[in-house]
Amino acid sequence: MRRVVITGMGVLTPIGNNVNDFWESLVAGVSGAGTITKFDATKFKTKFACELKNFDPLNHIDKAEARKYDLFTQYALISVAEAIKSSNINFDNLNKNRIGVIWGSGNGGIGTFQQQVTEFVHGDGTPRFNPFFIPKMIVDIAAGVISIKYGLRGVNFATVSACATSNTAIIEAFNYIRWNKADMIITGGSEAPITESAVGGFNASKALSTHNEDPKIASRPFDIKRDGFVMGEGAGAIILEELECAKKRGATILAEIVGGGMAADAYHLTGTHPEGEGAYLGMLAALEEANIPAESIDYLNAHATSTLPGDISEIKAIERVFGKQSKLNISATKSMTGHLLGAAGAVEAIACIKAVQENIVPPTINSTEIEPAFKDIFNLTLQTAQHRQVNYAMSNTFGFGGHIATTIFKKYSD
Repeated sequence: MRRVVITGMGVLTPIGNNVNDFWESLVAGVSGAGTITKFDATKFKTKFACELKNFDPLNHIDKAEARKYDLFTQYALISVAEAIKSSNINFDNLNKNRIGVIWGSGNGGIGTFQQQVTEFVHGDGTPRFNPFFIPKMIVDIAAGVISIKYGLRGVNFATVSACATSNTAIIEAFNYIRWNKADMIITGGSEAPITESAVGGFNASKALSTHNEDPKIASRPFDIKRDGFVMGEGAGAIILEELECAKKRGATILAEIVGGGMAADAYHLTGTHPEGEGAYLGMLAALEEANIPAESIDYLNAHATSTLPGDISEIKAIERVFGKQSKLNISATKSMTGHLLGAAGAVEAIACIKAVQENIVPPTINSTEIEPAFKDIFNLTLQTAQHRQVNYAMSNTFGFGGHIATTIFKKYSD
């Protein structure tokens, strides 16, 4: 199998609109939560979210072009532009037939869908839909738009596996390059879910925190007072490249991806398996593919959404894979970014890659009263980032429907 490396990254997150700002905020333990500004949430059970800050898409995309795209596609284009710039890619010098795009979103253009249907319902019954309604809404359009913008004619499709979506996209990209079906793939995910329908829907399923009195501490993974996740928005983009191709064009190699494991809980519509069966199988598969023992992992970015059953089932799975070892650092960066749903895997993969590069494990903030069953098993990296050697980092993502996707990143060496 061909080796696959990371040569570029880009992000839009509630705690930073580029990779450097995002990483600095993660290490500093900054919360991205605040009162919802995108709509009037007065009557909603949850009145806060992790929104992007000081962000205007028109600073990045021409107005005429932007009107064709839902926010999730705009977020994708902006994060990809940063990744391409950081990778120093000149597509004119490369075979574009061998460069693909595999991009994911859990909800696609949910904002566009809500707006168009609302306008129709409140109208006189005459259908006056925007001609861009369908392409703005469909989940695969971000992958298509990225390929059109850069003239990339290789493999091109979208992944959808709820909150495991962009980790699934990364694994698919990893595989296509290993299988010699592509030399480079732009991968990741984007999500723009802070809408009435999404917040109201997740409220109805009792998945969101309602800690309205202090949103900044609402995301509390592993804490006995956790009451649900905090919704976030944004995007994460990663350039995956075959090693020899990257070396040939003189690319700076940030890290190597060595394992990807996918599985299913096969248990419940929205709930995780109480013993973390799918999570266990996904981590095991990733380790097997990387051909390393569990004790090689130095840092694990947990899915850890701050839901009552979800955090417990994940820790059970982690204990089953790793045993009770003190060497492993775990952290839940959703405590800062919120849960970016289909974009979570890509953003958290970038956190793992930076941890490998910088030998710093970002913290789990807000969690002060840890579940007794968790307290003495693992180092949850509470409140403060920790400096340590990080040779291997693992990222877990799980989605409604029981979808599991786990990736492993390694410090690069010849």
